Amino acid sequence: MTSLKNDHQKIGPSTDIVHSGRHPHENHGFVNPPVYHASTIFFPSYEALKSRDVKYGYGRRGTPTMEALEEAVASLEGGYGSKICPSGLSAITTMLLSFLKAGDHLLVTDSTYRPTRSFCDHVLKDLGVETTYYDPMLGADIATLFKDNTKLVYTECPGSQTMEVQDIPAIVEAAHAKGILVSTDNTWSAGHYFKAFAHGCDISVQAGTKYIVGHSDAMLGTITVTEELWPTLDRYWQLIGSCAGPDDIYLGQRGLRTLDVRLERHMKNTIEIASWLQERDEVERVMYPALPSDPGHEIWKRDFSGASGLFSFVLKPVPEHAVAKFFNTLQFFGMGYSWGGYESLAVPFDPSSYRSATVWPHEGSGVRLHIGLEDVDDLKADLDGAFAAMTASA
Repeated sequence: MTSLKNDHQKIGPSTDIVHSGRHPHENHGFVNPPVYHASTIFFPSYEALKSRDVKYGYGRRGTPTMEALEEAVASLEGGYGSKICPSGLSAITTMLLSFLKAGDHLLVTDSTYRPTRSFCDHVLKDLGVETTYYDPMLGADIATLFKDNTKLVYTECPGSQTMEVQDIPAIVEAAHAKGILVSTDNTWSAGHYFKAFAHGCDISVQAGTKYIVGHSDAMLGTITVTEELWPTLDRYWQLIGSCAGPDDIYLGQRGLRTLDVRLERHMKNTIEIASWLQERDEVERVMYPALPSDPGHEIWKRDFSGASGLFSFVLKPVPEHAVAKFFNTLQFFGMGYSWGGYESLAVPFDPSSYRSATVWPHEGSGVRLHIGLEDVDDLKADLDGAFAAMTASA
């Protein structure tokens, strides 16, 4: 069982991040939980084997290593229990398969992570689940899209790439009035800066690959739910057979312990870079909820306690070869997918080909940045040089 410990409900979030899921007195005093590499687990007797009346019966179904991270994530998120998956996408797909069946209707924010959309458009469609994509800024008006068979609203806040901040409490109120569940992809806040369950969500998923691991060296996903939904998640997680490796789980545990201080530095650096970019002549628009100029700033300020290192901006229109020059000139910003590690990243994006409920209004290229833990002056100089190269080649 991975339920939240009562004593952790009475302490500060930073203390909870350091201590949750660790029980040194049960592990010979060792500070970190041990890493169990396990498939077969011996039963103590024939009777125990027949009754399965043991805490651990097979490696895929759980180990002390897995349980330690499950307990810590449940406490971090403020939910009842968590399950660990081998990637963020597997957490999303396992969650959707657990709570939807043929004939159900699903509402998904148009700003969702693109692989989530692909899963809905192909796998769920083939299984007889209908998906409708909605404008992330609908808020309470999402009720106009409810059908008699709507079972789940899938939110992501802020939105992938375009950073829309959804009014999740308003969506929750509308959905719960009709008995509809609300889930959220909470990766951007890492479950630390946005408390999904305190804001009424029933389910929170994360790509633990990002900020929980924090070092770009392991793949993980997490699903956290309320007590009411725990038996369903537990059953389907086991039926699906989703199982992360023990060493990746260990890296998630290790990364989690420094989450608070890492996010604080990511936020500090990102606010400075995003504010600086707003003043650049080459930039049309910056999308980062922590900026007072951002359309989602007031809701972010109301519902979040901080901001992470991922945001986007739009270049004023230039030829594609000039955009290529911008990216190819960067030195400290690596070009690579994922985010949440200590390193800064930059990738181009254009959501116009796959958004269906909203319109991407910009002609210039979108740029998604993850601001790492480097010296912010070095990052500014790197971007400045890339802008200069882009302008010279335009």
